Amino acid sequence: MRHIIASFILLICAATSYAQGPENVIPVPSDIIITEGTYSFETEPKVSVTFVKKGIAPEGYELTVTPKGVKVKAATEAGAFYARQTLDQMTRDGSVRQIKCCKITDAPRFPYRGLHVDVSRHFRSLDFLTKQVDAMAMFKMNRMHLHLTDAAGWRMQIDAYPRLTSFAAWRPQATWKEWWAGNRHYAEEGTDEANGGYYTKDQMRELVEYAKARHIEIIPEIEMPSHSEEVLAAYPELGCSGEAYKDADFCVGNEAVFEFLETVLAEVMEVFPSEYIHIGGDEAGKQHWKTCEKCQQLMQKEGMKDVDELQSYMIRRIERFVNSKGRRIIGWDEILQGGLAPDATVMSWRGTEGGIEAMTHGHDVIMTPGRYCYLDHTQDAPFLEPESIGGYLPLDSVYVYEPIEASMPADKHHHLLGVQANLWSEYVVTDEHAEYMYWPRAIALAETGWSQPEDKDLKDFRERVLKALEVLKEKGYTTFDLANEYGERKLAQTGLDHKAKGKKVTYIRPIQDWYQAAGEATFTDGVIGGWTYSDNRWQGFLSDIDVVIDLEEVQTVSYIGGTFMQLIGPGVFMPRKVDILVSEDGENYKLVQTVWNDVATSQEELSFKEFHTICNEKARYVRYHAYRSTMRGFLFLDEIVIN
Repeated sequence: MRHIIASFILLICAATSYAQGPENVIPVPSDIIITEGTYSFETEPKVSVTFVKKGIAPEGYELTVTPKGVKVKAATEAGAFYARQTLDQMTRDGSVRQIKCCKITDAPRFPYRGLHVDVSRHFRSLDFLTKQVDAMAMFKMNRMHLHLTDAAGWRMQIDAYPRLTSFAAWRPQATWKEWWAGNRHYAEEGTDEANGGYYTKDQMRELVEYAKARHIEIIPEIEMPSHSEEVLAAYPELGCSGEAYKDADFCVGNEAVFEFLETVLAEVMEVFPSEYIHIGGDEAGKQHWKTCEKCQQLMQKEGMKDVDELQSYMIRRIERFVNSKGRRIIGWDEILQGGLAPDATVMSWRGTEGGIEAMTHGHDVIMTPGRYCYLDHTQDAPFLEPESIGGYLPLDSVYVYEPIEASMPADKHHHLLGVQANLWSEYVVTDEHAEYMYWPRAIALAETGWSQPEDKDLKDFRERVLKALEVLKEKGYTTFDLANEYGERKLAQTGLDHKAKGKKVTYIRPIQDWYQAAGEATFTDGVIGGWTYSDNRWQGFLSDIDVVIDLEEVQTVSYIGGTFMQLIGPGVFMPRKVDILVSEDGENYKLVQTVWNDVATSQEELSFKEFHTICNEKARYVRYHAYRSTMRGFLFLDEIVIN
């Protein structure tokens, strides 16, 4: 447990009031003991390092500051490196010349502390990548997950298949948004319309070595079987249709696909020496497999009952190849479908359920649930922030995530390798915008991955991270302005009291499995939704919302209303209209008002609209019927207010 011994508190306050101590270190160390005195130096602190064989975890260290200098004990070079990061934070990279004497004993909670970089949707410069490596090292993160391929562009040189970089790495539109709204075609390298880019093998080797020197491993991701439109446009014979711009999934029944993938992965593994190779596996449509002659023949031959097993066949076969090279695979949690490959590690993003399932079956897991770890969501009030894919994930929400859940069997906890922050870049066009989205939220997850949960404290962390942001800004990073954070939607912070609060709600259409929030209590619990539909306050439907509220007695009502949101990126729309009806007996209803939507379905910004009526009606029962949009997306409603 972290503790500070204050036996010399008066002396320390008098003698070291201007000296820097370990109180601002991120991630918070396991144990801190403040001792008497200070250590002063002119330029660089004097540091002696001793490597020990026992008593210290592989990435752990002991750092002792005395009036004569700094002593470090570590079992590995990584441990000594992390001790140096702690010392650099105490000295603010040399800007502080006097530090408090202390002893710090520290080690990480989890071995995997990752940061994901999507270079497919928008290509990132090599300078950007090395700059993020530096920031990761500062906060003791040790894995950079590089999303190299996706429909928006292939980003790594492959000698055996040059069309991947001469064609599939380029598109006519500069931004993903423009490309996605267009015909989603690609462009020839060197033409006037070509936007994009790719990394040469030498550039990737340079990044690997740069990161290795900072004890960070680069994990490449090559997507399969889906998110492969760019490959299948360049090499259409690898899709089920055999035609360009027709397929998103590789044709698993085509043996040439495995020749392609094994050749690509072999070249990738020559460049990246990482223990893991990420093979994607998410969001495969699999529709063409159901009618593809080659896929159906393979399914019949192997006795497969559905296309999920066909995907599992592919993943297992790729795993055997990767294992034969002395490596292991990671895949998104969809690789559980149809049966998980024997040695696969699961990266759980659709919540934590997939990760927990994999752990119970003895598989290693990395947790990256979207609700806590997806940094493409806005980090402040959406009307103040750059365009994003939607959702709201402030620093505090990232920080409070606890990876070990009560439902995880204690004897399986060792299979939870760690956590990762993900930034998908559909709406993140520039390097500066990406950096803004990472910092400081990635710092919050860095502390979760390193520090013990009992040592974490949100208020203390916010104070420490404000100081860390000053350092990052001094180093030239673009960061979120945490000091001037607007915060959550104001109504969501206060709650609301009204006549219907706590009253029974009857659902004429049943609650759906998606976004249940508080179930039947949601619309009358007095809890107002925040900036995002995924905050467990908004209830979501892929149908009409049609409910009756029982006020328990006939009374005069003067206001009936509810607030909906629209965010067209993820398919959230206003209702087409809302009918508001009242009844005294629960059988005979009077239509009070029909409220029509006036928010355009093309309006891209997050918007809220109150569908309400001002009235003077006697009622015990209120029926609130919201009609689903013609766009066929989600409806989200948080509360039905009656006064």
